[in-house]
Amino acid sequence: MANKKTVAVLYGGKSAEYDISIQTAFSAINAIDLNKFRVLPIHITNNGKWIQGHEILEKIAYKDQLLLDEPQAKVSPALWLTPTSDPSSSQTPDIVFPLLHGTNGEDGTVQGMLELLNIAYVGSGVMGSAAGMDKVIMKDIFAAHGIQGPHYVSVTKYEWTNNQDEMIKMIEEKIGFPNFVKPANLGSSVGISQCLDESTIVKAVDEALRYDTKVIVEEKIVGREVEIGVIGNDELEVSVPGEIQTTGTFYDYQSKYQDGKSRMIIPADLPEDVLIELKTTAKKVFKVLNCKGLARVDVFIQESDHKVMVNEVNTLPGFTPFSMFPLLWKHTGLPYDKLIEKLIQLGIDRHQEKQTLRFRLED
Repeated sequence: MANKKTVAVLYGGKSAEYDISIQTAFSAINAIDLNKFRVLPIHITNNGKWIQGHEILEKIAYKDQLLLDEPQAKVSPALWLTPTSDPSSSQTPDIVFPLLHGTNGEDGTVQGMLELLNIAYVGSGVMGSAAGMDKVIMKDIFAAHGIQGPHYVSVTKYEWTNNQDEMIKMIEEKIGFPNFVKPANLGSSVGISQCLDESTIVKAVDEALRYDTKVIVEEKIVGREVEIGVIGNDELEVSVPGEIQTTGTFYDYQSKYQDGKSRMIIPADLPEDVLIELKTTAKKVFKVLNCKGLARVDVFIQESDHKVMVNEVNTLPGFTPFSMFPLLWKHTGLPYDKLIEKLIQLGIDRHQEKQTLRFRLED
């Protein structure tokens, strides 16, 4: 096909979710129609080095091929340089698909770089990505818009180091037990602990502070754990919901990726009134955070009154064919490969709309 769009796929990154990103990129790249798109892999190593591989010409056999350890093109993240030894390969991509999870990728940093370079990209912009990454800021915004969720407090590393006893007292008084302690800026349940009583709170906060300089402590909601997908820029589509059931104490990293103690029920069996509330809330959450392209909204359906309690938003959710977000859309009627194409087009559309804006005063 002539005039194929060039899609640069970013993956890896300086994040505790590096391995998940590699798996996601492996699945997504193999699903992109190479008859419609040129695909350029760009691996960001765990220590922050950017390596651009050769154009993908066929399906990748195994994910380690994406590590690009062999001497290949190195690319500056600031200037998007490609090797001068091969000028024909020097091309700014039409769009970037960031398949990065966690800090330095999902948090608005890469999105800000792409904005400065005036390059189209898939997903939310700087503000939506940053707000969707920082659980404290996210929940502050939810509270300001009347969106219900678990009660929470935040603790910084400085506060914990210098006033630990006061912080423990605050947690006991405002949140109580049981509760969950999480790094404020990380996903995939990395660094999360459940505290059943005060004897475990110090260990839990110390663990979360290994991954971030700020933690959030939330009350435990008794109820069903449900997730729902949203795609679009201004006109939004909502998927069927899915329910997480786990035999572990909670849906932690091991349950998600390793021990198989959780299962996804799609579609979730919800009463009609709860389903309507869930879809309405998901759209509201997407809008107030200024999300674009895609997001997964995670909620609890509270056992006592069936109220929808928003837990968090993931602006770059897990994206293997077996991850919740793509499965939700598959059951809604949008298969994995078509979902990827739609997200690419949404990114291009948003970028083209921004090009119509004025950036200087007319004489």
